[in-house]
Amino acid sequence: MRRSEFLRAVEAEFGARSASLVDDLVLGAVGSRTASEALAAGVPPRDIWLALCEETDVPVERRHGVGRLEPRRG
Repeated sequence: MRRSEFLRAVEAEFGARSASLVDDLVLGAVGSRTASEALAAGVPPRDIWLALCEETDVPVERRHGVGRLEPRRG
């Protein structure tokens, strides 16, 4: 998962709350940092996404593949 995919996934899942969750919610699974701090520290976006999902009780079926753009069709 790339940073851009992470940001799309957060927006898709949390909508208007996404910015505050990324900037304010401390995630123990990524070193007791916010998602923004973890990204800045070089934590892989997928690890942050999964930590955010776990902390906010996102159902397992919505944790994978979100944030990816559809493949280009030629």
